[in-house]
Amino acid sequence: MSVSRTAPPAPPAPACDAAARAADHPRRHRLAFASSPRSTLGVEWELALIDRDSLDLRQCAAEVLAAVGDDPHIHGEMMLNTIELVSGARSTVSQCMEDLAFAFDRVLPVTNPLRVDLASAGTHPFADPLVQKVTDAERYARLVDRTRLWGHQMLIFGTHVHVGVEERAKVLPILSALLTRTAHLQCLSASSPFWAGTDTGYADNRAMMFQQLPTAGAPEQLGSWEELEGYTGDLIRTGVIEEFSEIRWDVRPSPRLGTIEVRACDAATNLTELAGVAALTQCLVEDFSRRLDRGQELESMPDWYVAENKWRSARYGMEAVLIVNAAGEEEPVADTITRMLAELAPVAEDLGCAAELDGVRATLETGASYQRQIAAAHAAGGMKEAAVRLLLAEARAGRPLRPAEVLSSASPHHRDVQRHAGVGTEAHG
Repeated sequence: MSVSRTAPPAPPAPACDAAARAADHPRRHRLAFASSPRSTLGVEWELALIDRDSLDLRQCAAEVLAAVGDDPHIHGEMMLNTIELVSGARSTVSQCMEDLAFAFDRVLPVTNPLRVDLASAGTHPFADPLVQKVTDAERYARLVDRTRLWGHQMLIFGTHVHVGVEERAKVLPILSALLTRTAHLQCLSASSPFWAGTDTGYADNRAMMFQQLPTAGAPEQLGSWEELEGYTGDLIRTGVIEEFSEIRWDVRPSPRLGTIEVRACDAATNLTELAGVAALTQCLVEDFSRRLDRGQELESMPDWYVAENKWRSARYGMEAVLIVNAAGEEEPVADTITRMLAELAPVAEDLGCAAELDGVRATLETGASYQRQIAAAHAAGGMKEAAVRLLLAEARAGRPLRPAEVLSSASPHHRDVQRHAGVGTEAHG
């Protein structure tokens, strides 16, 4: 009896062969990595322009920016209801927060006469996304033209944290390691339970909206910088993007700045929680960098675990049970975060952000913003305006507030006094 035989499968190509093939990629787009001082950081905070009388969004960013003038810490964004405050490249979280606080205060003399207040969250609790106007810039017009309905609905606000990496070889391993904890950052920062006045049932509806855009969402986990350059070259050649910055991953390298940028977080509603997210991000990157220095291999997770965690954090927020490693082990998010705070405490001491990292406990104690907003709206009989008032109060106070602290003093006279009470001193003093 004859038996047909087939050749055994070829063994997988060594990693060096894969890197060589990537280096020979005919459409490879070179990405020079501008090394940054290790674990320096920059923070970007998107703020909504809120009409003082209606509590709805105001489309006045162009007017505000023109009046403020040229300021490296105050930028426009895609929507005319948004401004972005940007820190400088700093050594410590506290220095970044000082930059943002001064920028916040610089905007107030412009917005106050307009009867506009500054606040933030991943989404506005009741604004209609389809009536918002887009900034008159070619790259935004191109995005909306390509993405149509979804592009028009990008009524979302985020927090972005850049952390410097001193050598390019560390970037992609750290990126993959961060993906084992990015969902935890997403849970802490979740502040977008409402969409166009509807309770979505999600803690972080911003994540669900943003991933509708091409190249947004969880990143590709690539094995070498050359593969990243080949991937970028393919996207440019096929017209998906025109430049690397149009890759809008939750975590991405920023070659021009020499950083890793974490973009998964909803906009913080106050400086305390903003500082906490920034400190936790900085500590994670530094901890992973130290492990690489010791010759350790960083842990990563399969793409399907990363995707599942992203969905669980968007849906359940601080009540999520997340996958914590490649073995598929799971743990309640609050338990993991509590352990992370203890493990990263020595790193935080070295980086000078121990106080800011400890601020994460304020979120654990009061609940994440989505929980506070839902409680405020529920206490007001379902009125989403109560959630906006909470956001405004937290921006002024510079810390998370329990809804009862705001609603108990929400008489018209008291609100008027609060609105004219000098945000800068109370929030940042």
